[in-house]
Amino acid sequence: MRFSWVALCAALCVAAPAWACRQALVLALDVSGSVDGVEYQQQVSGLAFALGHPEIRASILSDVEHPIAISVFEWSSQNHQYIILPWTRLDSASALDRAISEIEKHRKVRAGLKTAMGTALDFGRMMLEKQGGCWQHTIDVSGDGPNNFGPAPQRVYERGFERVRVNALAVGNPKAASGEGPGIEPDALLEYFESEVIKGAGSFALIANGYADYARAMKLKLAKELEPPIVSEVRGQGGRPG
Repeated sequence: MRFSWVALCAALCVAAPAWACRQALVLALDVSGSVDGVEYQQQVSGLAFALGHPEIRASILSDVEHPIAISVFEWSSQNHQYIILPWTRLDSASALDRAISEIEKHRKVRAGLKTAMGTALDFGRMMLEKQGGCWQHTIDVSGDGPNNFGPAPQRVYERGFERVRVNALAVGNPKAASGEGPGIEPDALLEYFESEVIKGAGSFALIANGYADYARAMKLKLAKELEPPIVSEVRGQGGRPG
């Protein structure tokens, strides 16, 4: 059974620290060599669409006393992680609108062609360290292929990720299975993200069937990501973020 944030806090916050926000969420967008300009724009506009969807807006703004904090960055090779949106507390409709506007107007800044996902995830972890007052720490990583440069995700998880949950949005090519297009077909890519990338209690991966499907998939992903945690899971962690 899931509770609202108000009910959850009433049940647990007496014994826990007073968290300034309910979730710190960092979103990592793939800008590696397999992502062309049109696909990257579909990724950026898809994220903006999802954040502005009425269902997601309502969830984000449901408890502005304990807001969501978000940041967005793009990633490719080991030397490229570029912050699109610095940490922003979504504690009002106007704050959310400004964040969406900042994301929408971004144009990619690519410095490498490889897929250094492990390095990107470690960069996300370091960003989350700046949000110690948030109850949950979450990385939301998007990608259309496996790690092919630098440490693998499971290697970087060996230290420093105790409080971090990693969810994933895998962007597969629906034409790849028939040999009509490059890249990895959706089911195979989803299996990789589920076995090698996601991490933590309640973590999950969803699939987008190409970048044209990114907005739909991201909306579903955010809806699941922003749900209050299951009370039994939180108690099992001693009232601390997972």
